Amino acid sequence: MSLIKVLTIIALVPVVFNLLKLAWKCWRGLREFVLSEYWKVNLRTYGQWAVVTGATSGIGKAYAKQLAQRGLDVILVSRSDEKLQVVAKEIEDRYGRKTRTIRVDFTDGHSIYRAIAKELEGLEIGILVNNVGMTHSDHLAYFLEIPDSEKKITQVINCNILSVSQMTRLVLPGMIERGSGLIINISSEAGNRPHPLFSLYSATKIFVTYFSQCLHAEYKSKGITVQCVAPLLVSTNMTNNMKVNCFVKSASEYAREALNTVGHSSYTSGCLSHALQNMALTVLMPDWLRMSSFFIRVLRNYVDIVKGQRQACKEDEKFRAC
Repeated sequence: MSLIKVLTIIALVPVVFNLLKLAWKCWRGLREFVLSEYWKVNLRTYGQWAVVTGATSGIGKAYAKQLAQRGLDVILVSRSDEKLQVVAKEIEDRYGRKTRTIRVDFTDGHSIYRAIAKELEGLEIGILVNNVGMTHSDHLAYFLEIPDSEKKITQVINCNILSVSQMTRLVLPGMIERGSGLIINISSEAGNRPHPLFSLYSATKIFVTYFSQCLHAEYKSKGITVQCVAPLLVSTNMTNNMKVNCFVKSASEYAREALNTVGHSSYTSGCLSHALQNMALTVLMPDWLRMSSFFIRVLRNYVDIVKGQRQACKEDEKFRAC
């Protein structure tokens, strides 16, 4: 064999490898976001009950409804008893499933989990959705600009980190004993990489991502699936109920599509739209740009302009009302 042929073969190896890698990614994406619409896992095989934290609004409420629609009884966990009763009645009336409610405030720290454990005792918990979460501010801000920071930092960590690990601790032993279980941890695209001006929230979400991936590796051989779901923008109270469009998903539609990915991926953006956006952001906003002082100044100036416009609109509305 001539030297030219040898060099040609050597040059073709990485090309073929990358083509195969691309084909595999395309197949996984097709299966995860397209075929999953018709190739769904029977969620009832995991167990009778599903536990959903932060279940009275947004993604949590949407997950609770979807799980009930797919045949599971639902335990709703949140801090507002009034809202819990409303969601529970809606699920019972619409889907004919049994519900239970647990009223706790996840910002209170470790003291609440003994009461939760007592409420869950003796129930066959097949699915846990760790959804509850909060941001440190309603806008992008430097770390030292967090309002009431001494209190808020502890609340965010309790809500976003402690809740995930403690709720998992409560339900995982029963799942292992039965050899079946599903834990869905709601992370965020903000947990994929560092996000300046969103530092505390971003850091808590990367915990959720890594914790989920490690747990899945540890317990998948025991029949436990741990899925990390990392959405971008979903219209919820946390995002000021943004208008739904091709980039922003409604909570109900997002939860439906994200649940379809169970069994097809242990880490997912939840829907095709968010997966494509994440790919685009990775290319258009590399780490060196996002972490640069220049970009942070531009972003902060933009936030200040938007805040000024909102304030002006509020003052104008007050003037017209008078």
